[in-house]
Amino acid sequence: MIAGELLERVAGSVATGNGGPIDSANLASALRLQFPKVHFTVCSDDDMPPNLKPAFENPLVRLYYVDANEHCLKLTTDAEAASGIVVAFHDDA
Repeated sequence: MIAGELLERVAGSVATGNGGPIDSANLASALRLQFPKVHFTVCSDDDMPPNLKPAFENPLVRLYYVDANEHCLKLTTDAEAASGIVVAFHDDA
């Protein structure tokens, strides 16, 4: 389960870049170190299905839930089933 508070903390970490500029190439690794029990994927928001509602959104990113409870990873809107987060940067970010 991934709570809303965690989403806000993740979005805050992305926005601050841990005190430096945001390096999207290394962002997933940095987030995994900060939040070790959560799987992270980083992409552009235009890579996400347009009809999928984000779990959290701010001017920089949209965050989506990932469910890894079965054989394959899948996107979900269910916070209870979520074990990971997709960090999708807005196209103009």
